[in-house]
Amino acid sequence: MTSASTPEQLSAEPAGTEKEAPPDSGSGSPAREEEFLYRDESRLRAGAQLTSGTMARRLPALVLRSLRMAWRVDRAATAGLLACQVGTGVLAALELLAVTSTINALIASGDITDRLWEAAPQLAVIAAAAGLRALLGIVVTWLTGRLRPVLARAAELTMIEAALGAELAANNMPGYNDFYDIADRGAQVTPDLVAESQDVLAATATLAAGAAVLAVLHPALLPLLLVACLPQAAAYVRAARVLYLANLETSGRRRMLSKLRWHMAYTESSEEMRACLAGPFLVGRYRRLAASVNAAERRAADTGAWMGLAGAAVGGVASATVWAALLYLLATGRMDLAAGGGAVFALQTATTSVRGIINGGARLVRTGWYVQDWQRFLDNAHGQAMADSRGTRTLPAAPERFEARDLTYRYDGAPADSLAGVSLHVKRGEIVALVGENGSGKTTLSRLLCGLLLPTEGAVAWGHTTTAELDPWEAWRHVALVPQKYTYLPLTMRDNITFGQGDTGDAAVLAACEASGAIDMLPALRSGLDTLLTAEWFGGQQLSGGQWQRTVLTRAFHRQASLLVMDEPTAALDARAEYRVFTGLRDLAKDRAVLLITHRLTNVSVADRIVVLDRGRIVQEGTYEQLTREPGLFRTLWELQQRTGQDPGTP
Repeated sequence: MTSASTPEQLSAEPAGTEKEAPPDSGSGSPAREEEFLYRDESRLRAGAQLTSGTMARRLPALVLRSLRMAWRVDRAATAGLLACQVGTGVLAALELLAVTSTINALIASGDITDRLWEAAPQLAVIAAAAGLRALLGIVVTWLTGRLRPVLARAAELTMIEAALGAELAANNMPGYNDFYDIADRGAQVTPDLVAESQDVLAATATLAAGAAVLAVLHPALLPLLLVACLPQAAAYVRAARVLYLANLETSGRRRMLSKLRWHMAYTESSEEMRACLAGPFLVGRYRRLAASVNAAERRAADTGAWMGLAGAAVGGVASATVWAALLYLLATGRMDLAAGGGAVFALQTATTSVRGIINGGARLVRTGWYVQDWQRFLDNAHGQAMADSRGTRTLPAAPERFEARDLTYRYDGAPADSLAGVSLHVKRGEIVALVGENGSGKTTLSRLLCGLLLPTEGAVAWGHTTTAELDPWEAWRHVALVPQKYTYLPLTMRDNITFGQGDTGDAAVLAACEASGAIDMLPALRSGLDTLLTAEWFGGQQLSGGQWQRTVLTRAFHRQASLLVMDEPTAALDARAEYRVFTGLRDLAKDRAVLLITHRLTNVSVADRIVVLDRGRIVQEGTYEQLTREPGLFRTLWELQQRTGQDPGTP
């Protein structure tokens, strides 16, 4: 979009200044960033417990987890990686032993030519080992590169499946979306778990080689080396903990930034971004919120750097002690000069390996926390998995009757019930209309009847089985839904109508198009039913709002479902298209139970029964003729529409 500020202005103006932070509303009250803080104290406590001891205990389990994940997606590559790491360790040990033998040969007495010839085989071993280790490193990089994209896609798919397996109500629960975003971060870094595990394995293999040589040369050197590296290990782990906690604490704010970016950049909001000046308003909000996140992340980075500096300083002193011990062994004759030369190389190798394990291990443990968040979401979708709240029963045949029995429903965190004591039924072959003012509970009741929500109290029965007892995915095969906020995908018209279900052939799809009026759109589409319905890719076409609503109606009419729920199905249609839909609705209801929600009250004359809701309760029920004659809410609303000319007459 054409933004209110140029890129140069965005980068030049310092975050947090009054110039870049206009008031968020008419009252001038600033954005309350605490609204976007992540509040899951259990995860914050878990992050605070990330210590050196925790890292030591978790490293083996994390490495095994990464290997299992890699094994599931590509066994050959995983086996190859393990073989490369073992080979790297063996070659490192051979190289260090060859170095010791070479030094022995070179410092021995005798002719220099003879000594060089004696050292030549060992030098050849050193050269060959170095070359093979480099080759194995290339193979490791290649195999890891093959695994990463496969792991990434697999993690994304499992995340999507877990989200689809969560209750619809979860999206309205405080904390669920934050938990999802944090778990999604875990899915994104899952490939890093494998790469970082390989780094740790490689460092461990090299350390094993160095340790074996040091143990042969003198048993005291290796323990001294490990103790010397502990301060740096503690510093790395503390820095990793600080960064992880900062990520948790800013999760809600970063999610808000993502939503603001989406609204400012994409087509769905582009008109209001410009014409209503929402763009400049949101840019100011974005800058302020981004400054808050940046400040938190900078504080974490600064703290981590200071911790690393302190660990390096203490570690330097400890390393000096190790080298002093080596000098002492040489000076007192407890180690000969050739062994001392080999020890120098072994110490350098072991020191580098230990630091690699510590650095890589700290990153691996931090990544492991993210992956654990991902795994916890996969396990139960933050306690909202449908598998935990619903049954597994299937219906032997398509249900004939859908019934709400004394329903009460309250949204999570809401101060009052959205529905209370509601009972109604709708049968196949029957049209029931729900009428009421905004917020009366119509849409909530429709979602309960089609099994998208489970009641707080009472039950919804399809035939003799409640929706809580049914396998939800099997149950929804019997539902067709036209929601107020519908989905339009960047796919072909055929795919947008069928979602790959039922008869996707031309005859079945065109019959549904005829019923919805979408048939009139087809001549203008470049490839008919196979036209891509988006202008974002070449060859695609963008539909108008009314055309999309016809497509969504076609989608519902194409499904051979027992229950058809239509929530404001013609809000974006012109009068001719709306007339066509409602005059054809009776034919569609021959083998369907139809639940209709609309504010255009003359349209509900097609219904067999009209149920009037007010503040979550049923206050009237009857036919169109009865309710337009009897005093009550329906007649009041109907007369208002007649008076204002919103409903010129029955179609």
